[in-house]
Amino acid sequence: GIVLAGGLGTRLMTCTRVTNKHLLPVYNKPMIYYPLGTLVHAGIKEIMIVSGKGHAGHFLELLGDGRRFGVKFSYTVQEEPGGIAQALALAENFADGGRIAAVLGDNIIEDNIRDYVDDFRHQGKGAKLFLKEVPDPERFGVAEVKDGKIISIEEKPKQPKSNFAAIGIYMYDDK
Repeated sequence: GIVLAGGLGTRLMTCTRVTNKHLLPVYNKPMIYYPLGTLVHAGIKEIMIVSGKGHAGHFLELLGDGRRFGVKFSYTVQEEPGGIAQALALAENFADGGRIAAVLGDNIIEDNIRDYVDDFRHQGKGAKLFLKEVPDPERFGVAEVKDGKIISIEEKPKQPKSNFAAIGIYMYDDK
């Protein structure tokens, strides 16, 4: 599993001037605990945290080696904000040719994704992305779907091709 926790958090400035947005509290715990919980409840035992260089030590100090969560954590640093694809490229050695489940570090997912992860682990090929129908797709990354398959995703389109937003959970095989 991979938690993508980089970025600058500019929309939350001044709160993010001195800390990473994923470390800010949401209710009674740091925001990053929610996506970590999504992966842990899905049965994923090895998780890499991808963070920006200014706050990598804060994640290590907060999360440690993962024992407290019943998993093993690894860490890598994204030198500059470069998007999801760049962050995933940093995890290539961690993936070691296997399948991965990645989640954005600022997502709160209420449902357990374990069945989807197990299915992808045993039979999944290519990629699986989680979508949600939304009334205001122009605010999100929007999937174009044809014959039950995602053929493109456009970030914050002025004229969305669907009402299906990518919610920030991605599973990929080694291809």
